[in-house]
Amino acid sequence: MENTKVRNLSHSPRRIIGSIFGTGFFAALCAIIVFPVLAGLLASFRPGTELIRRGLALDFNPKTMTLANYAYLFGGNADSKKYFMWYRNSLVITIVSVVVTLLICYFVAYGLTMYDYKLKNFLFTLVLATMMVPFEILMLPMYKEIIKLGLIDTYTGVIITGVVNASTVFFFRQYLSGLPKELLSAARIDGANEYYISVKIILPLAKPAFASMGILSAMGTWNAILWPLLVLKGAEKFTLPIGLNTLLTPYGNNYDVLIAGSMFGILPIFIIFLLFQKYIIDGMTAGAVKG
Repeated sequence: MENTKVRNLSHSPRRIIGSIFGTGFFAALCAIIVFPVLAGLLASFRPGTELIRRGLALDFNPKTMTLANYAYLFGGNADSKKYFMWYRNSLVITIVSVVVTLLICYFVAYGLTMYDYKLKNFLFTLVLATMMVPFEILMLPMYKEIIKLGLIDTYTGVIITGVVNASTVFFFRQYLSGLPKELLSAARIDGANEYYISVKIILPLAKPAFASMGILSAMGTWNAILWPLLVLKGAEKFTLPIGLNTLLTPYGNNYDVLIAGSMFGILPIFIIFLLFQKYIIDGMTAGAVKG
């Protein structure tokens, strides 16, 4: 009898309608997210005349599709050389920034989690407080410091200001706080030093957190345009977003090639996500429930 009531409740009109609306809402959100990428991908295979006529229409017509845009992009011409120079710059800045950021934030979170001292909670509160300060407020003071340090038009000037990220520290702390403290006690009893414990024992257990924060940090660094635009002055140092932006002129633009360049530009982030998808999901779910 009770099972029948539960079955009836689970198939009640209100629950069915709610499920339909919920599914429709999330499907609409997915469509909004996917549309720009799919439209850009299709547009990157259209010639300039077809792109002007059709715009970003979501239609697949093999007769009008062409590889000419990508052929021009990889053709070794002047624009192609500049494009891959900017691509290389973005790769260097992103890789160095992600590695340094993850290591620094991990060890900061380790110190805020694995040790007990009076100011621990106060220091963690200070770290969280920095998350409430908009970047636009910090931008001018940071720019002045970069000038004083002589780091204008250098990769270091772009990287150094973002290596300590409060949200990354917070996520690492939440993840590490869910690990059993008995691991540290047992390791210390066995005579292991703090370097061995943090690098050889705890760090391998935090791989999902590294993957999650790595992809988010890589996305933010790869797509950044405001801070690199302030620091980098020479075209040979530009990152990909800045470089593509400089190709836009009021006198006419090759939008077909620009869109192809933008689509090829998202490839590294897409590959990283595919390779580390399992770790990313595990890290996000674990970091959300631990702490």
